[in-house]
Amino acid sequence: MDRRREEILKRLKEPGILTDELKRAIMELLVFPPERRKMTYEEFLDWADEDTLAEWVDGKVVIYTPASLLHQNVVRFLGALLGLYAEFHGLGVVLLPPFQMKLASSGREPDLLFVARENLSRLKDAYLDGPADLVVEVVSPESERRDRGEKFWEYQEGGVKEYWLIDPEKKKAEFWELSASGRFQLRMEGSEGKYESKVVEGFWLKIEWLWSPPPVLEALKELGVLP
Repeated sequence: MDRRREEILKRLKEPGILTDELKRAIMELLVFPPERRKMTYEEFLDWADEDTLAEWVDGKVVIYTPASLLHQNVVRFLGALLGLYAEFHGLGVVLLPPFQMKLASSGREPDLLFVARENLSRLKDAYLDGPADLVVEVVSPESERRDRGEKFWEYQEGGVKEYWLIDPEKKKAEFWELSASGRFQLRMEGSEGKYESKVVEGFWLKIEWLWSPPPVLEALKELGVLP
């Protein structure tokens, strides 16, 4: 990438320059001009940094927009709750962006990854080499097509055991589980109720917490982690 193109990319990241949709389209053209449309995953990792909002899909870079406050609230709450629960019980680790999950033809950056203790060997310095045991995506209008379409099939084919789709704007959550046949099956959906994870042993979630998160310590008390 020449110096001029790098400068343009830097300017496009500044707030208020262009609409998100137009900005994303221009950035994709700059990253991948017509003469060079593909790169290896290793090249992608060398090119991207922690401030780059992008994923690697079948050799191409996909630029996405920054998360909203509503989105961040859900991710922050779930990350703290599930992370502390998993750590307390020695079940595995929870990872939040920016951290990639590398599957056969994609390098995605889910909103939350849980990797069980027995699969920690998959963790590399900059990415998870293989499927997480649990993946959470917080749906936005901009990401809905990817989360319910492309990512859904990639995660299913890649062997992700549990996939949560959370839509804070519609106040609806979906919980999918990988069946013995290798296909996601919907275990529960709705805006309220109690969901019990099959992957994170003993962990359950009040769906209402997602729309109005309580203090994490209070939720941990209900889960029996704190007295």
